[in-house]
Formats: sequence, C-alpha cells, structure tokens
Amino acid sequence: MISRSILGASAAVCLSLLCSATTLAQEQPGDYAVQLPLTLSGDGPWYRLDVPMALHFAARYGDLRDLRVFNAQGQPLAYALVAGQGESRDSLQEQAVKWFPLYAEQGDSSAEPSLRVQRSTTGTLIELRDEADGTAKPASLRCWLLDASAVPDALVGLQLDWAADQDGFQRFSIEASDDLQSWQPWGSGQLARLAFDGEQIEQRQVELPGRKARYLRLLWQSPQQAPQLTAASLRSQRSDSMPAALVWSQPLTATRTADGDYQWQLPLALALERLQVELAEPNSLAPIRVSGRRENTGSWQAMAQGLLYRLPEKAAEIRQDELSLPGWPVQQLRLRVDERGGGLGAEAPSIKVAVRATQLVFLQRGNPPYTLALGRTGAQSAALPLSTLIPGYEPSRLQQLGKAEAGRQEADLNARVSADVSQTDWKRWGLWLVLLLGVGLLGLMAASLLRRPSA
Repeated sequence: MISRSILGASAAVCLSLLCSATTLAQEQPGDYAVQLPLTLSGDGPWYRLDVPMALHFAARYGDLRDLRVFNAQGQPLAYALVAGQGESRDSLQEQAVKWFPLYAEQGDSSAEPSLRVQRSTTGTLIELRDEADGTAKPASLRCWLLDASAVPDALVGLQLDWAADQDGFQRFSIEASDDLQSWQPWGSGQLARLAFDGEQIEQRQVELPGRKARYLRLLWQSPQQAPQLTAASLRSQRSDSMPAALVWSQPLTATRTADGDYQWQLPLALALERLQVELAEPNSLAPIRVSGRRENTGSWQAMAQGLLYRLPEKAAEIRQDELSLPGWPVQQLRLRVDERGGGLGAEAPSIKVAVRATQLVFLQRGNPPYTLALGRTGAQSAALPLSTLIPGYEPSRLQQLGKAEAGRQEADLNARVSADVSQTDWKRWGLWLVLLLGVGLLGLMAASLLRRPSA
C-alpha cells in the first residue's frame, strides 16, 4: 500500500510539473524578455509603431517573429508587420518647344507633307521645310510639327496658343515619332476660342497618353481653318523612386584583432543596408574593405569596399563616412583598413548600422495599458497580412492611422535586454531542471520497488 501511495504521489508530482510547463508555454507577456508600455495617440482602432533599431536588437529573430502586443488582460492583439517600401514621387514640368508648319498641295487634305530635316548630334531639329516642286499646286497649311527631342520624360499634356483673329473650334489628330519616318497615333485634340459680348472662353490644353516621343505632329481636320500657332509647350511627368527609410543603431564599439582588423558583434543576424564609420580625426583618409558573416565560425564574405575621408575644402569640410551594404543577414562585421592611407587613428572607431524601416500595425482591443513584448526563443510569427488586419486597406491609409510609441529610451532598453535575457534563460533552465529531477526521482523509486521481493 505504501509503495502504491508513493508511486501515485510521484506520478502526481510529475503530472503537475508537465502541466506547469504546458501552462508556461502559453503566451503571456511575462514569457518575453522585454516588455515595453505603449502610448497611443490619434484615432484608432488601428495604430502603427515605427520599430526602432533597439527593438531589432532586443528580438531573438531578425524577422521579428517573436514580437507581440498585449492588452491589460494579457490577451494578444492582432497585428501586422509592414516592411519598409520605397516611394515613387511624380513631378510635373512644363517646357516650351519649337514648332514648324508642314504644307501639302492645296485641296488635298489627306496628303502627307514632304519634309527636309537637319538634326544636330543630340537630335534637336534645326531646319524643316517642304520640298520645292515647280509642277505642284499652291501649298496650304496641313499640320504643325513640334520638336520634343529636348524633353526626356513622358509627355502628359500639350498647351498651344494661336493668333487672336482665329476664333472657333479646331480639331486635330496627334501622331508621334522618334525618327520622322514612322508615326504612331496618339489620339485627337480640340482647341477652342469663343468671344461674345466681352466674354471669352478658351480651351488651349490637350491631354497626352504619358509616353515618350521625340516629335509630335498635329494634323488639322480642316486645313483651311488651321490656326497660326504663336506658342507651344509640353508638360512632362518624371517619376523619381525614393528608397525605403532606414533606422540606425546607436554607436557600436569595435574590438581590435591580432591582425589589426576591427570587428563588431551584433545581438543577432540582421539584413544590414548601410554602414557609417566614425572618423574622429580631421584629415583622415582610409581605403577600407568590409566583410561579414552570420555565425562566429562561418567564413567571411566580402560586402563592400570604398574610400572614407574627412578633408578640408576651402572654408568647409567634406566627409564621406558611409557605405552601402548588400542587405545580407550578418551578425559579425569586420573592417580592414589599408594603412597606406594613414589609418583611422589610435582609438578603435565606432560604427552605426542601419536596416530598412519596419512598421508594426495592431488592432486595439480590450483595456489599456497596452504592452509591446519581444525576445522569446522558439516563438513563431503571429503576424497577419495588412489587407487582412484592415479590410479594404489602401496604401494611402497607412499614414492616417493612429500612432503608438514605446515608453522606454533605447539606452534603457539595451540595458533591460541584457538583464532580462539572462533572467529568462535561468528561469527556463530552472524549470527544465526541476522537471528532470522529478522524472529522475520517479525512476529511482520505481527501480527500488522493482528490486524488492514480493510479499
């Protein structure tokens, strides 16, 4: 009886330990090494947070799969991670262009005008006139040719002006060419100028399809009424791609190797996009090579090379202290300096590293305060697609969401990360140690009972 009681008690202890491990496995804010209070502002229920580099360093994974948001009841909230994306900015420019009349035989509005063209090496139109033919009938104005070779961007609009004595409507078709030989139709346009009783109505602008062309040809439907142009200008659109924003780290201290190289150890492997090296001394000039590796025992891979300098120029100073990196996930960086340039000084330089900006968007639910938690080994991503988190989402809506801010400065966060990581590891190992001791105790008791002779 006593043996059975002991076995039952031991089994109960082990079952209790296993249940405790299962309970701890369920996500709670305390399971994460770092917990930061969130301050909300603006209209909800969706809020966005710009993730600083300190949070990237505090995470266990470079893709932030161990990031969570909890409410006051300890319930996890739905969230999405928005990777940094480049922006495209469109700018409109208007430029005056030259125009040339093209003539056809009188009475033949469908005839193609004859051209004699001279162009410079850049393609700019210098001279254009019709062919002389003694047997031809008197020529009439058939169309106008616009020289757009100096406009390198896509053409989106055309504006014309003509002699004041030619009122009414004038319709024309638009054709485009790059070589004055083959022409592509670009639609049609209409000019209008009406005056009555001191009032005037004008229509001088025509929309173009947003494509590039060196020359435009305006063919009037009624050549006899074709206006005499006095001004012509083209409106073009330029699209400039802006790279995604970067988030920078605090200065990182280097260690000097026996070979004279400088090395830096990151808390985890991150996809680095940019590197900034401190140039503490003026008149510095240093050709450098940057290598990286993901693990301490891996081989070094070349990432960038360039020339860093801090030099005087007239009354100012010119400085080049940044290099672009290929965006590979690396945890260690090595900088090798060509000492023929004088080196980087007696002190080991510090660096700053940058990754593409990431935004956290979460759906407010439950009572405040809300907590941002991260830093848990073995966590799986719980992020939703942004289009699922916000039904009917449009990119322009992102900047209109309410804002959230973490309530701890980066320096305090870095210190908290080191302490919490150590404490979390001890708790985890302590739990497993107790569990293994219980299982071992149960095994010893069972073996002892098996060795005893039966009554």
